[in-house]
Formats: sequence, C-alpha cells, structure tokens
Amino acid sequence: MQIRDFIYVIFVLTVLSVPSACVHDTLLGESPMIDSMMTDTMILDTMVTDTMMDDTTHQDTMQGCDTTVIYFEQDVLPILRGSCAFAGCHDAASARDGVILVSYEQVIRTTGTVPFDLSESDLYEAITDDDLDKRMPPEPRDALSQEDIATIATWILQGAEDLVCEEASDCDIDDVSYGEDILPVLRVECQGCHSGSSPSAGIAMDDYDDIKSLADNGLLFAVINWDSGVSPMPKGREQLSQCFIDQLKKWIDEGAQNN
Repeated sequence: MQIRDFIYVIFVLTVLSVPSACVHDTLLGESPMIDSMMTDTMILDTMVTDTMMDDTTHQDTMQGCDTTVIYFEQDVLPILRGSCAFAGCHDAASARDGVILVSYEQVIRTTGTVPFDLSESDLYEAITDDDLDKRMPPEPRDALSQEDIATIATWILQGAEDLVCEEASDCDIDDVSYGEDILPVLRVECQGCHSGSSPSAGIAMDDYDDIKSLADNGLLFAVINWDSGVSPMPKGREQLSQCFIDQLKKWIDEGAQNN
C-alpha cells in the first residue's frame, strides 16, 4: 500500500468515528433531563390537583355563615326541638302521629316538607293552622313566634336543605346582653316547654321577670350547667354550648339586667 493510500484510510476512519461519539453523548445527556422533568411535572401536578380538590371539598362542606341563608342545624332544628320534640310529642320515643323532629333526616322523612313550596308542606301548614285543634305546637302551648315561623318558611323556600356553615369560634363574655345573647337562646331552647298557661313542671319563662326570678334563685344556671341534684336542661338533648353557659354566668353575676 502506498503512503498516500494509507493516509486516506486513516482519515476516513477518523471522520467516521467522530459522529458516533457525538450521538452517543447526546442521548446519554438528554435522557436524565427528560426523566427529571417528567417526574417533577407529575409531582407538581399531583400536588396542585390534590390541593385544589381539598380546597373545593372544604368550601363545599364548611363555609362561613351567610346571613341571608337559613341553616337547618343552627336555625331550624333548635326551634323544632325546643317547641315540639319533647316527651309525649315529637321526640324519637313518642313520635306522635309518626312525626319525629330531632334530626334533618327525620324531619324530611316524617313531616311532608316539600322544598320550595309552602302550600304543599305539611310542616308549614301545621305551624300556621288557624284551627287550634290542628295547630302545632298544640294548646295549651303557645304558637310559634312570627320570627320562628318566618325562619322555617324561608328554609323551605330556599329548598329545605341540610346546609352547614362554620360559625365564628370566638366567644365574647366581656359584654353580655340579655336581649342579644341570653334571651334568643332561652327562647329557642326553653320557652317552648316553659311558657303559656301550662308550663312544664310549673316553671314559666314567658318574660324577663320570670327569667330574672329563676336567675336570682340559682335554678336557671344550675339546670343549664347540669349541676348535680337538678334535672338537666334542655331535657333529653345535648347540653348547651360552653360559650352560652359562660355568658349566662357572666350575665347573672352582673345582676341579670334587662339590657
């Protein structure tokens, strides 16, 4: 082989070897980058999706209370429990006329409530009936107040749903008012049984003077606080919130004023 031919062969082999090396290096270099980007994207997308789902679920199940919306648990059920769901009437044990008013499911199942329609809702008819033999609560108990009737009516017109909201957790006992803090709770939780011409156990809570008398003799706080030796109130139901118990004590300690 001549020297010129030998040099040509060496040149060709050198040129052919260079592209092969470049392609190999490029593949090895890009693969880890692609895998890394795919992994990072999948983790990021999953985290974002999960976060969005968690936020959506939280908003759907627990939102702040809207003053234009009637909430069953907070607004309607206390009225029904305080005025109707007691022994001999519409608690779970008595179930008078098959009607039970102690939970959302039982109210919907047993009262003939038709969402968005007052005229077809037996519950609304019962609390507004002019015939005192059919009206609920029955005599000698007083009829529901116009405010309570309006609350139930609005709930039905809004769809009679079991909506839930998150109430403010702060409990203010620095400035307790009879009209704003004490009376609204007693009216819903107690006056259904303890008012009218035949109040339960002969204990009347029709007005401020009645409630002041019970506050002064210690009975009001004792039964609400579930002290030993007294019958706990509300009867047959859960104890009232600790916030209200603290507010009641503060109100009584400051003279149970009509403020």
